[in-house]
Amino acid sequence: MNDPNTLFERLTAALPLSPKILIPAVLLLTGINMSFYTIPAESEGVVLRFGKYIDKVPSGLHAKLPFGIDEIIEVPTQRQQKLEFGFATSGFTNPDQSGTDPALEKSMVTGDLNAALVEWIVQYRITDPEKYLFDVRDPGITLRDLSEAVMREVVGDRTVDEIITIGRQEIEDSVLIRTRELAGRYLLGVTINQVQLKNVNPPVPVQPSFNEVNRAQQDRENVINIANGEYNKAVPRARGEADQKIRAAEGYRFKRINEAEGDAYAFTQVLEQYVKAPDVTRARIYLETLGEVLPQARQQIIVDDTVQQIMPMLPLTNKMLEAAP
Repeated sequence: MNDPNTLFERLTAALPLSPKILIPAVLLLTGINMSFYTIPAESEGVVLRFGKYIDKVPSGLHAKLPFGIDEIIEVPTQRQQKLEFGFATSGFTNPDQSGTDPALEKSMVTGDLNAALVEWIVQYRITDPEKYLFDVRDPGITLRDLSEAVMREVVGDRTVDEIITIGRQEIEDSVLIRTRELAGRYLLGVTINQVQLKNVNPPVPVQPSFNEVNRAQQDRENVINIANGEYNKAVPRARGEADQKIRAAEGYRFKRINEAEGDAYAFTQVLEQYVKAPDVTRARIYLETLGEVLPQARQQIIVDDTVQQIMPMLPLTNKMLEAAP
């Protein structure tokens, strides 16, 4: 915007006009120059007329009433902003991004009465410029205080081991839900997009002891995993062998049952035939038995005790001679 004094001096030097004409001309040019403004990308403009909210306008070129009648406040509604707790990065443009005492912010007490150093980030975006500017005094500071209070509440309900190891994701989710709820209740006009834990450590004086405890826990978990691995190898193998033996025993049982049932059925059939014709059946059984037994017997000599004469000499085989005493 051009300086009115500079414009007045230029017009005075260029135009030999009287003050009655020069002053209104300068005011007219100044008013025209002050009647246009530009809202940058990723922002919206809140229009105030004599300090009262009138409207909000998108990015681009717009017109307004000059000479302080309309005031324009630029609000970065499309920009992702963040708050840092317990640490501060350089080069930030958001005045509320970093706290005044990061060391005090990150010092917390856990639910098991241990101390912890917690660093985290809250990412948010301004979605309602009117509420953000007029419903809450210092909305950025209010959001910082609200986020810190919620984080201390959630950390105070958990042990130090949960915070440092397995409970990080649960803490982030709990803080995000609770912060969104309070931001809506306090009409901050912002949307909380993410809560991210950065570094979570025990206090510096106890870090060596804490590291030793962590190493011991890791060794314990390693031994348990090795034991579980051996268990998972031995138990299935033993179960497989036991199942194999059980199946073999069941097969043998079915075999013996089937054989017994077959023998019983065969005996029943023979009995039925014996009842019908005892003599014939007895002779048949006798002959069948001899047919099974005699091929398995060694050479036999049968002598009839009623013979009175000298028997002819029997031919003896080599095996019989060798067996003779």
